[in-house]
Amino acid sequence: MANYPTAILSLPTIKEYLLSADLIPLIEQGFVALSSGQAIVPPVGEILFDNPKGETHIKYGYIKHQAYYIVKIASGFYENPKIGIKSSQGVMLLFSQQTGELLAVLLDEGYLTDIRTVIASMITLKYLAPKKVECVGIIGTGIQAQLQLEFLNQVCNCTNIMVWGRNKEKTLVFKEKFKNTKFSIEIASTIDELAENCSVIITTTPSIEPLLEAGQIKAGTHITAIGSDTSEKVELSSEVLKKADLVVSDSIAQSHTRGEVFQARKNNCLDESKLIELGNLIQNPNLGRSNEHQITVADLTGVAVQDIMIATAIFNHHNDLKQ
Repeated sequence: MANYPTAILSLPTIKEYLLSADLIPLIEQGFVALSSGQAIVPPVGEILFDNPKGETHIKYGYIKHQAYYIVKIASGFYENPKIGIKSSQGVMLLFSQQTGELLAVLLDEGYLTDIRTVIASMITLKYLAPKKVECVGIIGTGIQAQLQLEFLNQVCNCTNIMVWGRNKEKTLVFKEKFKNTKFSIEIASTIDELAENCSVIITTTPSIEPLLEAGQIKAGTHITAIGSDTSEKVELSSEVLKKADLVVSDSIAQSHTRGEVFQARKNNCLDESKLIELGNLIQNPNLGRSNEHQITVADLTGVAVQDIMIATAIFNHHNDLKQ
């Protein structure tokens, strides 16, 4: 038994601690550790549910020479909003690498997963978006779609946004949410319209059928796809990745079992020579976009190093306040 109490951190406390965190360089460090072989990240644990539709992901691991290892349980139950509960839920457990003792329980209710996901998206825009972005397209209207706009100004000055959602009412609610912000939001009637007008497209849905087709993608476009985190989900036609000049994966190892790269590989549409890992791009930005006409795609399936870095930062801040 530990000779000190395990820290139990509530969601309000976690949100307060996050205010002092510089999240983009923090999560970048995790991706670099993964790509340089310093992170131990076993395969994702997964539970899928049919009634109601939902999923639980268990991601865990550690970074060598750090103090802690993390076990993260995060779920998405898509019918939850109908009963007044947000779809994302979860908890993070932080243990000592030296003794295995449970040091902290982060009762984040899925919030940290949402935040580290949007930060990964912003990192891809930082390295892959074209220099001049006149309109950003968001496909989807849920939590992640909203977070993309809340964090966008950290990496992109564009304020013209086009959004497409399957549900008209939810799309109108999305637009209304940002009514009194600096963003000018237009609702796209079709994905064709969105793709025609946007040089950056972020897909944020749990779709199991492709939403974007290769013929819709114009030269110079960057796409970040964050919704496909299982073997069944897909937001991009495999032909999109075939058409791309560069494809970036958050974890190439993980891309063999899930995500857009998995789908493209399965459909013989992936040129492996065009595929690089995000951590390597961060270390060497010259691997990224070389001209404004290239099409680039980032496939984010979510990796435990993101959870390790954000949970460690929260716990370290907690300890600093105790001193």
